Amino acid sequence: MDDYDASDRDILARMNLAIIREIYDGENAHEVFENELERALEAECSCIVIEPTKLGEETARWISVGNCLHKSAVLSGFGSILANLAWPDKVYISFPLSGVSFFCTGLYAVSWQSDPCCKYQVETDPKNLDRLPLYTLTSSSPVVLVRKDDTRRIVLHTAITLLAVAFCAFRIYRSFKTI
Repeated sequence: MDDYDASDRDILARMNLAIIREIYDGENAHEVFENELERALEAECSCIVIEPTKLGEETARWISVGNCLHKSAVLSGFGSILANLAWPDKVYISFPLSGVSFFCTGLYAVSWQSDPCCKYQVETDPKNLDRLPLYTLTSSSPVVLVRKDDTRRIVLHTAITLLAVAFCAFRIYRSFKTI
């Protein structure tokens, strides 16, 4: 099952690279691929190459949904803050944007933040892909995941969401105070 010679194994170990090979050895091959991916994610490999097309597409889609939630939280929260500053008398703009930001941040925190897959991004840059030993692969279009530190990203969308909600809460407080 191991198609690597000693030099290939040394390269993979130095690069902290995991390759999920597309080898169908039985009925439950897809489950085997998923288990290999889980082990690579838990081992916090710096780079994971996924040969099986279906698993690669599912993983890339999962990551893109998480990215979409993050961007939606940031942009709607930022829009809510700007709307609060630009149009202080128009709550129908800032409040829904703040709600969307809060919803997206909450959904991200519940569904994605604890998933080890959220620490990875799909690598599409040809310069970075050329550095990887992709010549050993049997698949012509593997999905390559690169581990990225997402701490700043989480802090960013959480801070913007909290600021947007705080602006809206202050506006509600101020409106009740004047009554």
